[in-house]
Amino acid sequence: MVVFLIALLQSDPGPRLSGASLANSLLSVCFVAAAFLALQRHDRMTARAIVASYGMVASALLLHLLRPEGPAISAVFVAIGVIALRLPLAFSLPAAVTALAGLAVGTLEEGKGLSWDVIAIGGVIYLLAYVRRTTLAARAAEDREAVLAERARIARDIHDILAHSLSAQIVHLEGARLLLRADRSDEALERVELARDMAKQGLEETRRAITALREDMPPLVDAVSTLTGEFETATGVGCELTMAGDRRRLDPEAELAIIRTTQEALTNVRRHAPGVAPGVRLIFGPETCSLEVTNELAASPGTPGSGYGLVGMRERAELLGGHLEAGERDGVFRVRLEVPA
Repeated sequence: MVVFLIALLQSDPGPRLSGASLANSLLSVCFVAAAFLALQRHDRMTARAIVASYGMVASALLLHLLRPEGPAISAVFVAIGVIALRLPLAFSLPAAVTALAGLAVGTLEEGKGLSWDVIAIGGVIYLLAYVRRTTLAARAAEDREAVLAERARIARDIHDILAHSLSAQIVHLEGARLLLRADRSDEALERVELARDMAKQGLEETRRAITALREDMPPLVDAVSTLTGEFETATGVGCELTMAGDRRRLDPEAELAIIRTTQEALTNVRRHAPGVAPGVRLIFGPETCSLEVTNELAASPGTPGSGYGLVGMRERAELLGGHLEAGERDGVFRVRLEVPA
C-alpha cells in the first residue's frame, strides 16, 4: 500500500480532481478505501469483507487497464495478497485468476507482449498469502483445542472436588438430622462440625484447582493418607491403606491424577456401597506409579451416580500417558490407575 501511494504521488501526471486524471484519482481513492475495509480483521467471513475485497480487486484492475504503464500494477499485487489472506479459497481463487488475467491484458496493451514475469510474481504473492492464511487457521484451531482441553480439565477437577466434599457433607448433615430427631444433640453437633470442616476443605481444594497445577501441593503419600482418614471419619468404617516401593515425589500432574482418582473412588464407595470397608494400595514402581482402590459390593447399593467420575478419571489418565481400569469381578469392585512415574 505504501509503495502504491508513493508511486501514485510521483507519477506523471499525478492525481488530480479534473481532466483526464480524474478517473485515476477516483479509482485510487476507491482502491485505498476498499483495501482498508478488506484488511480489517474478522472472526468470520462477512458480506462486507467479500464486497470490500472484490471492490479492491476491481478498482486495482481498472487502474491498471486505464494506465498500464502507471503504478497500478502494485495495487493489483496488493489486491491479490489481501484476498488470499482474507477470503476462503473458493472466493479468493476466482478473483486472483481474474486479477492475473487483467495483468496479462495490461501488459499486452503496453505493447510489450505477454509478461510471464509479472504473472509469476502475482501467482507467488497469492501462494505466499494463502500459505499464511492456512498457517493462521491451523494456529487458531490449535488454540481452540487447547481451550477445550483446559475446560475439560477444569470440569474434571471441579467434579471431583464437589463429588467428594459435598457427598461427605450430605452424609454428616443427614446423620445430624437423624440424631436431632432422636434428641442426641451432642452427637448431632459433632456431625455438623464435621460437615463444616468438609466445606472448608472443599473450598480450599476448589481454590487449588482454579490456580491450576501448583508446585506446592502436599506430598502424594500424605494426601492419600488424609483422604483415607477422612473416609473413616465420615463413614465410621475402616479404610486400609498399604504402600509399596520407593516413596517419592512425582510430576505434579501425575500426583494430582492419583489424588483425584483416590478421592473419586472413595466417594463412589461411600455413595454406592455404604458400610463397606475399602482398601487403598499405592505402589511406587521404577517407571510407573499405580493406585488400586477395591471394595466388596454392597448388599443394598446406595445412590446411583452419573458416571462422569469414571469418565473424568480415564481422561485424566490418558492425558498423562497412563490408563485406568474400573469394574467388578468376583463380587469386588476395583479401580486401578497407572501413570508414568
